[in-house]
Amino acid sequence: MKTPHRFHGEWLGGFDRQVAEDLEFDVIQELLVSFCHGETATQRARELRPWRTPKRIIPALETTAELLTIRREGMPFPKVACDELGREIRLLKVHDSVLDESGFMRILDASKTVNGILEALSESERSFPRLEELLDGIPNTTELIEAIESVFDAKGEVRADASNLLVSIRGEMTRVRRAINRAFMRAIKVGVEKGWLADTKEGFINERRVLAVNSTHKRKLTGTVLGQSNNGSITFIEPGSCMPLNAEFEMLRDDERKEILRILRDLTQRIRHHLPLIRAYQSVVVELDWTQAKVRLAGECGAHLPHLRKARGFHLIQAYHPLLRMQNAATGRHTEPQTVELAERSRMLVISGPNAGGKSITLKTVGLLQVMLQSGLLIPVHPNSEVGFFDAVLTDIGDNQSIENQLSTYSYRLNRMRGFLEVGGASSLLLLDEFGTGSDPELGGALAEVFFEELYDRGCFGVITTHYANIKTRAAQMPEALNGSMRFDRESLEPLYKLDIGRPGSSFTFEVAEINGIQPDLIERAKGKLDKRRVKLDDLINSLEREKAQLTKLTDRQLRKDLEVDQLRTQLERKQAVLAEKAESQQAIAEEQNIALTRGKRMQQFIDRWDVNSKNKELLEDLRKYLAVERARQEDAAALARAKRAAAKANEPKRRPKHFVERIQVGSKVRLRNGNERGEVVAVKGDDITVLFGAMRMRVERNKLTWLAN
Repeated sequence: MKTPHRFHGEWLGGFDRQVAEDLEFDVIQELLVSFCHGETATQRARELRPWRTPKRIIPALETTAELLTIRREGMPFPKVACDELGREIRLLKVHDSVLDESGFMRILDASKTVNGILEALSESERSFPRLEELLDGIPNTTELIEAIESVFDAKGEVRADASNLLVSIRGEMTRVRRAINRAFMRAIKVGVEKGWLADTKEGFINERRVLAVNSTHKRKLTGTVLGQSNNGSITFIEPGSCMPLNAEFEMLRDDERKEILRILRDLTQRIRHHLPLIRAYQSVVVELDWTQAKVRLAGECGAHLPHLRKARGFHLIQAYHPLLRMQNAATGRHTEPQTVELAERSRMLVISGPNAGGKSITLKTVGLLQVMLQSGLLIPVHPNSEVGFFDAVLTDIGDNQSIENQLSTYSYRLNRMRGFLEVGGASSLLLLDEFGTGSDPELGGALAEVFFEELYDRGCFGVITTHYANIKTRAAQMPEALNGSMRFDRESLEPLYKLDIGRPGSSFTFEVAEINGIQPDLIERAKGKLDKRRVKLDDLINSLEREKAQLTKLTDRQLRKDLEVDQLRTQLERKQAVLAEKAESQQAIAEEQNIALTRGKRMQQFIDRWDVNSKNKELLEDLRKYLAVERARQEDAAALARAKRAAAKANEPKRRPKHFVERIQVGSKVRLRNGNERGEVVAVKGDDITVLFGAMRMRVERNKLTWLAN
């Protein structure tokens, strides 16, 4: 047997354009492109491919997970929509270069955004180590902001008071502009009185205000002709009285441009000293733009960060195909999640069942989620899922004929299988759809069985879909392989799109034929042509599926009962806590009353000893001592109470997390405060909220939920 090829380098082995198309990873890339703001992030999305080295994957996943947590919990954190600073950085490296207005605005926007992020992270009670590492060493400084805002106003225009000379120039420009307007209005008045002007009276040519004169009167006005209408009936004339004023205004505009250029040159020189900080801003803006795109994708498909493990394999709990989930969500349709596990002792899963029952989509879900995770993308699974890393992902999915190379489907698959046999090993994940098809069923099935045994012997992990009975039988005989099947409802004759692990499934050939309107007598004739043992085996599998469905219903009922018991237990614990609090309060009241009673008796003794005929010196001394002792006891008790309050306050969190329960309404996304699973609110009755967690409905009190931003 050949020694399997070992994949080297950082990139995932076996990943090519065909794998990307088979798993629809190219569609995921296009979604990411649409979520990116800047050019660098967009290019990253287009060139994204999975890694095989965890040291590259894990930081990207954890950074995305941190920002996703911030967004979902509605924590204050600026949205990153800054333009990149690459052009500004290149110009600042050139001696005596001058940035334009838009360049300064981009630097200002980046500085405000990064400062806002630094402030949000410093004020957060939670730690976000990956984001903090990204901004490590960047100071929260307003030097750049103050320098730029001293020159530019809120609209991004140079301020009138940016320099004393500019104040003088713009003041003079205002004076001349008013003079031009007065002269022009006098010219209009004369033209109207003489009847020389067209209906429009005036216009603008080359940023100058001109009179719209009927061409028959154009020689009657003093001024310069600057143009005429398309048909020549109107001539546009600059009045002679405005010409010297316009010339003076142009000179002032030239003075203004020169002064603004000088101001921008000085500001550029001041900014140039902060070039290292601007480079840091660029790095943060680019990285957070890319991370933000991944967070938006995660939000669209309900993704989480699963537990990452060193061992190969995975345990996907409530896994969704992200594209199918988004598509169904847009049309209000339910998507059935799948739970799939591959481990060292159960590393090859053979899925069988009816056509259109979900075998292929389950296989594609496994492959796409693995490739997404190893590309640094979060995946739509339950957070308790576990995923390891593979060195290669190899796929053979769909009817891939090659017209160019004149290959049939079966020839294409044989070529693909030859490649798998050359490179497949214990660190490879194989995804084979409709394994063995494309040739004579008996001969193709035999060859497929040999391929299956060879890949198994090489230690490969894999998910395989097939209708071949010999592959199902062989999987049942192999200690590290297992069968799985897609559920089918015999009563409604509809697939349930749910994967069951542990037994092969029937193809439900005749049931599917009945769904599609094939006459019953034809189906019976077809059954008569089969080996009776095969029909009995198929009936036995169908019977097992019915029993499994009934058992599932019973299990669901039991889960609901368990949930009800947990809710009752919680109510009991709450009532016990209230009773305990009342008992403690009553005990405190009783103690206070006993103390008061004791003090009253003591005071009564003092009263009884009082003698109106004597000075009562001894009595007064005893009373003074008693009061001093009581005062000391009260001070000690007060000090102890203050110490307890201080200790309790020190142990409390600085700021309680906001749960935004007042925002909860039908359609809101929520989670339990003591859990991570997200659900959707389907009914609200006062403070009783009905939430759909996956396929299970649950009634929860409002104060036990946290509202999540969509």
